[in-house]
Amino acid sequence: MRYPIVRSGIGWMTIPEMLERSAYLYHDNVAMMIKRGGVWDKITYGELLDKVKRLAKYLKEEIGLKKSDKAAVIGENRPEWGISYLAYQWIGVTVVPVDARLKKPEIKHILKDSESRIIIASSRFLEDLIEIKDELKSLERLISMDENDFNIVNLNQILEKYREGIPKEKVLLDDLAVILYTSGTTGSSKGVMLSHKNLMSNVDALHQCIIFGPGDVFYSILPIHHVFEGTAGFLTPLSGGATVAYARSLKSKIMRDEMQEVKPSVMLVVPLLLEKIVQGIQREISKANPIVKGIFGLMKGSSRALDTVLKGKASRTMFKRIRDELGMGNLRYLVSGGAALPQWVSKALEEMGFPILQGYGLSEASPVCTLNPPSRPKNASIGLPIPYVDVKIVNPNEEGVGELAFRGPNIMVGYYRNEEATKEVLTEDGWLLTGDLGYIDDEGYIYITGRKKAVIVTPGGKNVYPEEVETALLRSPYIEEVLVLRGYNPETGAEEVQAIVYPNFEAIDEFFTSKGIKNPREEDVYALIDKEIEKWSEDLAEYKRVKRFSIREEEFPKTTTRKIKRYLFQKPSFEVKE
Repeated sequence: MRYPIVRSGIGWMTIPEMLERSAYLYHDNVAMMIKRGGVWDKITYGELLDKVKRLAKYLKEEIGLKKSDKAAVIGENRPEWGISYLAYQWIGVTVVPVDARLKKPEIKHILKDSESRIIIASSRFLEDLIEIKDELKSLERLISMDENDFNIVNLNQILEKYREGIPKEKVLLDDLAVILYTSGTTGSSKGVMLSHKNLMSNVDALHQCIIFGPGDVFYSILPIHHVFEGTAGFLTPLSGGATVAYARSLKSKIMRDEMQEVKPSVMLVVPLLLEKIVQGIQREISKANPIVKGIFGLMKGSSRALDTVLKGKASRTMFKRIRDELGMGNLRYLVSGGAALPQWVSKALEEMGFPILQGYGLSEASPVCTLNPPSRPKNASIGLPIPYVDVKIVNPNEEGVGELAFRGPNIMVGYYRNEEATKEVLTEDGWLLTGDLGYIDDEGYIYITGRKKAVIVTPGGKNVYPEEVETALLRSPYIEEVLVLRGYNPETGAEEVQAIVYPNFEAIDEFFTSKGIKNPREEDVYALIDKEIEKWSEDLAEYKRVKRFSIREEEFPKTTTRKIKRYLFQKPSFEVKE
């Protein structure tokens, strides 16, 4: 089954062509906005194009940037980031978006490897950039997004000086648009080269998958440098006349207040945020009365119970009130990507009326490969291939599970200056090997079972997918995060399922306090987690169950898209559970 197209696309075009088209069609519509000093600072499409052309003139005439040069941008989600990105594209410069969460040595590596000539940065990065500038031969200039104490030119000064812009450079679809350095779970950072065709074919496909346009608001909360937010949350809304509203903070109260004001219709999220939403609603509902508290107690337990219990008219009304209070009452699409969405979370959200859509993508695919159709979602799956994208299963086993591979115009050019790594994931006939295992059902929907490198093989030859076990254990209210991984029996040396648990210490304290225990011993906490692991593993086959576990005192280090960095945890130490 192919993706059910809901409307025609916008066609393939370069990013400058898209911006010019949108400024013509939606000239007076608000393109971007962010709240500053208690007021929403708004930029129309006409104003956006004007600012982009004026900044581009400075970059070309004063700095001497030319087509195919590399230039970086780093900062928070804000209009200035988008203006900088688009100004680079306007003159054919290849953009290097830098993760704002990186430390100084990592930023230095990216600027050096990419040979970026300039970087436009938020003021909080200036001190570090000044310190490393002399060590970077290619880096000629720093530009600040804000006024600063370092006497570095800022965007407002540039726009004041350059009152007129320049025409766009002749840019072709196959020209390089961005080099995006991944912060993957494997530990190896590589520069993903994406062309205008890669990115804009993905944008065009998304136009055919969901309905949006002028009057719609995309609330931007994911890191804008990441290709998921960059393509689906930045280029896509701008190509269709929608408004991008930037969250000025990820603090829940600020986000809630802002969403109540802008009433977003589209949000891109990662599973961890959705888990927090469900847990937050649980806390809100539990304050209402004992009956409601009892109903929501089922949410961490049985999805089947949710199907039965939460279909009444009263609960629907209650959920609408909560959605409105969260500022999510107008949402038409809540798109989850970046990692697998636990099924209990998607079920809970569906029952509460949230329009959840799970998709799948990779940086190397610009990034979207699949999406659940709003008309026929199967949110246990990652959906159907979007337009222009083909999928196949490589080396399937008897159950049809094998490595997922995708092919289409969205697949990257390759890794920057890393031909060996490129050959490892791109076949000669254009298939991208994802490293993810999965299968396709009779209707064409795709399901992920786990990472190829993470599979645990038991002494009996059975395959265990850590993600399946993790999803089961995360239903426990006392387990905040868990990493299931390959370990070895200390006596036999055989592979077995082991885990590292980061507990929900707040919930554990509440549990022991209710039992009259103020300071639980370490062994008491281990015993509780042990019991929880056994409880939530009951539906798993015996060979899939955790044989040994350890507890860590702080949350796991994660990538920008909130995936645990598995490569840092090859072998846990175990003391208790046998």
